[in-house]
Amino acid sequence: MGKVAIVTDSNSGITQKEAKELGIRVLPMPFYINEELFFEDITLTQEEFYQRLAEDADISTSQPSPGDVIDLWEELLKEYDEIVHIPMSSGLSSSCETAIGLARDYDGKVHVIDNQRISITQRQSVLEAIEMAEKGMSAQEIEDVLMREKLEASIYITVDTLKYLKKGGRVTPAAAALGTVLNLKPVLQIQGEKLDSYAKVRGWKAAKKTMLDAIQKDLDGRFKGKEVYIRAAYTCTEDEAQAWKKEIEERFPGYDVYMDCLSLSVSCHIGAGSRAVACMKKAEY
Repeated sequence: MGKVAIVTDSNSGITQKEAKELGIRVLPMPFYINEELFFEDITLTQEEFYQRLAEDADISTSQPSPGDVIDLWEELLKEYDEIVHIPMSSGLSSSCETAIGLARDYDGKVHVIDNQRISITQRQSVLEAIEMAEKGMSAQEIEDVLMREKLEASIYITVDTLKYLKKGGRVTPAAAALGTVLNLKPVLQIQGEKLDSYAKVRGWKAAKKTMLDAIQKDLDGRFKGKEVYIRAAYTCTEDEAQAWKKEIEERFPGYDVYMDCLSLSVSCHIGAGSRAVACMKKAEY
């Protein structure tokens, strides 16, 4: 059985340091800040990103250049027989579609997995791919599992401000103004391709309860009887994040809740101060 390399992007939350420890490669996502190019976790830290966001800098997301993707694949194929490449959801970026197009020139040696995940759910796909590769499974076998399991995950997110949703055109200026006056907190969800609306409630207390109730509904319904992971994510302060993690653990005792920063590609659209919770079924293979 040939050796399989695992590749993802920084939207998975896996840092360059952690990637070395895991034995994988992570493509850094590019960002333009006031027309200057930065790379996540290379020339742009989480702290710097949020500082520039707070300064109302002009921030736009981009995708890894085709040349950088090809260079990485070519380097890996000198040592590995096949590559499993797990980018962020195709519904949130064109980087997945670009990679799928590039992979056509590699005679089946590069498998790009459009399993429509991001952040902590994308990270879980990567960890499962690593485990499958270590078990000796082929790139095609790994792809089959990840694609079969792709929708077996949910992320629920509440934003602290409507400013960035308004900026991105996801809410109208009038709705944003009214929502701010009424202290409305939109609860968003990622189940599959995109960031969609889930509920609107008043205040953080109700928002957090809504997210935790949504996880409970998943556990009692679509994931009933299955082995499930519960994860937390945030764009708020570390203290707020730890308090949020504690709330999740108290609501779901017995679960080992891993927590990570939300992907900067998501943070661009929701801003600082957000909290998220996710659940996903353990892949069966």
